[in-house]
Amino acid sequence: MLTTTTIDSALRIALDEDAPWGDITGEVFIPESASAKADLRAREDGVLAGLEVFARAFTLLDPTVTVELAAADGDAFTTGQVLATVAGPARAVLQAERIALNFCQRMSGIATQTRAFVDAAAGRARIVDTRKTTPGLRAFEKHAVVCGGGHNHRFGLSDAVMAKDNHLAVLIGEGLSVAEALRSARARLPHTTMLEVEVDRLDQVPEVLEGGADIIMLDNFTPAQLREGVDLIDGRAVVEASGNVTLETIPEIAATGVDVISSGALTHSACSIDLGLDLTLEA
Repeated sequence: MLTTTTIDSALRIALDEDAPWGDITGEVFIPESASAKADLRAREDGVLAGLEVFARAFTLLDPTVTVELAAADGDAFTTGQVLATVAGPARAVLQAERIALNFCQRMSGIATQTRAFVDAAAGRARIVDTRKTTPGLRAFEKHAVVCGGGHNHRFGLSDAVMAKDNHLAVLIGEGLSVAEALRSARARLPHTTMLEVEVDRLDQVPEVLEGGADIIMLDNFTPAQLREGVDLIDGRAVVEASGNVTLETIPEIAATGVDVISSGALTHSACSIDLGLDLTLEA
């Protein structure tokens, strides 16, 4: 998902945005011959994600910069820990610093948040993300979820069939039966493609089961309703809980017997982790 091409493309845009005509501060204050060495250091505890992106920000700007990694994505780290060391021309190190940190801090924040959700579920349900990601940065944010021990939902609309409430409303408005529509969709799908349907009421479940859904999302259900939904589905489909999912509600939701808990908060509400680049200029 997070390919070299994807990384380079996003970094080029970010570097160009930050210094479209060069770094005039570096050009004025830093001698062209100056070298620098800097440590990427954690200023709070967290879970690491985006270290490859961090390193590539420097080497993409200047291939003579070297980055030595002292940790790996998915590692838990503590305050004060050195995660990587950067060395090379001082102008390049200083110019790429903010972009490198922005990506790594944001991704590590998502990984840290995800790890907390996974720990709260205590193995009783799979924690997955959603499409509620920053436009243009979905691959980075979904990679960070995996680094935190979570799993990815579909990457985008082209990946899987997921009939949500608005899709069902259109069908009903056209006078179509949900079960018939699902069976028709199934007939047109490759046999390897899963079919997921979102419901917001328990009385919708029997018709969705009749239509052959592989996954049923119970949206904005109370814990009591989730338990009732799990009993009603009775193993005939994967049960996904979504809506009003927070770190505080995860344990109770996981205890209802659902298979999957999806939460947009993994990506849209994560706070960046405080990481710093401690730099020393060398003659």
